[in-house]
Amino acid sequence: MKLSQPQADILFSAEDPSAELALARVTHLCLGAHQDDIEIMAHAGISDCLEQPGLAFGGVVVTNGAGSPRTGPYAHLDDAQMQGVRREEQRAAARVGRYAIQLQLAHPSGVVKASGHPGVAADLDLIFGGCSAQVVYLHNPADKHDTHVAVFLRCLEALRRLPPARRPRRVLGCEVWRDLDWLVDADKVALDAGRHPALALDLLKVFDSQVAGGKRYDLATVGRRQAHATFHTSHATDRMAGITWAMDLTPLIQDPALSPEAYTLGYLERLQTDVRDRMRRFA
Repeated sequence: MKLSQPQADILFSAEDPSAELALARVTHLCLGAHQDDIEIMAHAGISDCLEQPGLAFGGVVVTNGAGSPRTGPYAHLDDAQMQGVRREEQRAAARVGRYAIQLQLAHPSGVVKASGHPGVAADLDLIFGGCSAQVVYLHNPADKHDTHVAVFLRCLEALRRLPPARRPRRVLGCEVWRDLDWLVDADKVALDAGRHPALALDLLKVFDSQVAGGKRYDLATVGRRQAHATFHTSHATDRMAGITWAMDLTPLIQDPALSPEAYTLGYLERLQTDVRDRMRRFA
């Protein structure tokens, strides 16, 4: 398997004779912008693949992780060295989560933000064309991180280039840098992220360069999942121990003419209607 960046990295399961065969058996695929995004977004998919025979999880990190904060025990590293640390952390997470394959494409963030870069497009076409994922997890288009939104758009473009019969059955936009608890209940997709709690913490703590550097993603991510499970509904007990909220992006690949901007703003319009109508009922 040939990726466009010389720094790109591929790790695949020892039970597969090649990266191509490992990718081919992936049923649940998560594409994140940075190292640790996958473990925040797609714990539900990782759990599904651990629990059900015949399912296999694959992870893709699109950017090289440049510009990460370097504090604490990592303060002495330069940016290139920090990229190497983060690359190894992502490989460790793939082993802990028993991913079939983990690909790190190592594109600079600025390149991903520029639509039409041939290397980004070629790598994503290779990945989507090499598997038959049933479920694809992406960043959601309402995320507040610029690179996350850019990665979502590049992935959407690649998914739309697939023949209709090869497109995944479900595409989900997951929360990372903007929670999705603001979605109206009818629009929420609840991903069961409360399973395997010890594994969930282990996957997040692997990224020590971030956690030890002063960003407790491990505590924050698990706490958010638990909070979503409790505050989901006021008149029923919790059905799940943890929830990651997602929006259903499948219509965007079923209808390539559908504007991702208009589709996303529709969620905001439905929230506006919900708030207005509730206030008017009791005014």
